Amino acid sequence: MATETATSIKKLPSLSGLHHRSNPLDENPFFHPSDGFYINPSDVILSQVAYDLSDQSQPRFAYHRAGPRQEIMYEPSAVKAAIVTCGGLCPGMNTVIRELVVGLWELYDVKEIYGIPAGYRGFYSMEAVKLNPKIVHDWHKKGGTVLATSRGGFNLNKIVDAIQHNGYNQVYIIGGDGTMRGAVEIFKEVSRRKLEVGITGIPKTVDNDVGIIDRSFGFQTAVEMAQQAISAAHVEAESAVNGIGLVKLMGRSTGHIALHATLSSRDVDCCLIPEMDFYLEGKGGLFEFLEKRLKERGHAVLVVAEGAGQDMIPRNESQKQERDESGNLVFLDVGAWFKSMLKEWWEREHPDELFTVKYIDPTYMIRAVPANATDNLYCTLLAHSAIHGVMAGYTGFVSGPINGNYAYIPLEEVAQAKNEVNTNDHKWAWVRSVTTQPDFETKF
Repeated sequence: MATETATSIKKLPSLSGLHHRSNPLDENPFFHPSDGFYINPSDVILSQVAYDLSDQSQPRFAYHRAGPRQEIMYEPSAVKAAIVTCGGLCPGMNTVIRELVVGLWELYDVKEIYGIPAGYRGFYSMEAVKLNPKIVHDWHKKGGTVLATSRGGFNLNKIVDAIQHNGYNQVYIIGGDGTMRGAVEIFKEVSRRKLEVGITGIPKTVDNDVGIIDRSFGFQTAVEMAQQAISAAHVEAESAVNGIGLVKLMGRSTGHIALHATLSSRDVDCCLIPEMDFYLEGKGGLFEFLEKRLKERGHAVLVVAEGAGQDMIPRNESQKQERDESGNLVFLDVGAWFKSMLKEWWEREHPDELFTVKYIDPTYMIRAVPANATDNLYCTLLAHSAIHGVMAGYTGFVSGPINGNYAYIPLEEVAQAKNEVNTNDHKWAWVRSVTTQPDFETKF
């Protein structure tokens, strides 16, 4: 009989200089804690729910379950919380801010809550904004972030100096993978200075490229909005002679939005993502496929993620070196490049035939909208989970769903993990069965 593999629990950093006290939720008129309401230290969430029982060598990990603890480590009246949003916009940012403020205020009676404007640089260059439930009551209905955001501006010593100088003892950091890497450095520096400051990250990336957690907030809203762009491209293509609707969707390093929008739409003829190589000319190439599709249907819809095909686009020397404020390579417009390549191909192969390419780039329309109902609910759970964890004395963690259950994950793990599309799994096979696009990988 096979020996059962032991499950190891991922340890979370915790603040040691604080004192245990009863959770004020015991006296909250909106809650009636009963058996099972509070999370026990031994409650965990498995990193995987599907295992091959014949393979006992598979490592098994578990994370501490998120939620309220019976005892907390902060005196609510002594809490001074800071909330900051960093990086690009994403549906749901304002909802997370709102729910952090309302949760701290209503659940734990915390009254000193401050918003840091303009991202990381706001810690040391701008005046913080005092927040309360009345101020933020309708923020969830607004796109963007009312606190304002920016890329870059990460000066570790200035940021931690500002945290220390202003007396913040809880810091809630909302941002993408670059922001999470910055949060790791802040956590390490705070620990090095032996400051009793709880640091937690709430991962924000519309691309859904953060690893370990099930999904990032704003992703479902983005997929929903992408449908409108694809539908418009389909109408334009169908209404033209040899019409192609070309849609560029967000996704620098991962193609989750393009993939899910393609599966949801069923009007897409070809989906191109950063995780796969493809080619244009020759047998089995994109142009051959599109020519066949135009002959069969008279139109085609092409969806491409912004990071797809970047190595195929010619760059001059300055473009090869250009970086944005976060240090990322500035991508060229793959949609505009595709449009020009499609026109060149058609004029070369069919000089006397009608041909139309309608290019739609809904990037800023998608990321600037308010969160939909599903993401709004999700943002609330993320915010409240983060609050419960920090009040319990945990630090250096991220709250998020794993297999549908909320857990606390070490911040450094989340900062390093990537969630890429697996082009060998059933979901990508489903995409190919829906679009019937070529299997470009076979040539490579």
